[in-house]
Amino acid sequence: MRVTSKGQVTIPRDLRELVGIEPNSEVVFTIENGKLTVAPKNDPLQEQEKQRLEVFVETLRRLEGTGDPSIDADALMGLTRDR
Repeated sequence: MRVTSKGQVTIPRDLRELVGIEPNSEVVFTIENGKLTVAPKNDPLQEQEKQRLEVFVETLRRLEGTGDPSIDADALMGLTRDR
């Protein structure tokens, strides 16, 4: 596949159909592990992953400051291993 001087590429039809990119639909570009990816804007899997990440981040925010700073890593590992 060749990139034009305007930075345009043509996504082959079989690939568009495989991932659900419809004519005149919007796409989202992301960089993952140094690779450029393109996906339909309203990709259900991407939305599901985004929601999972938001729940995870919210859980971390709720836990922030709840630990006991007096317990060192070795003591903590001992507590969790003995269960």
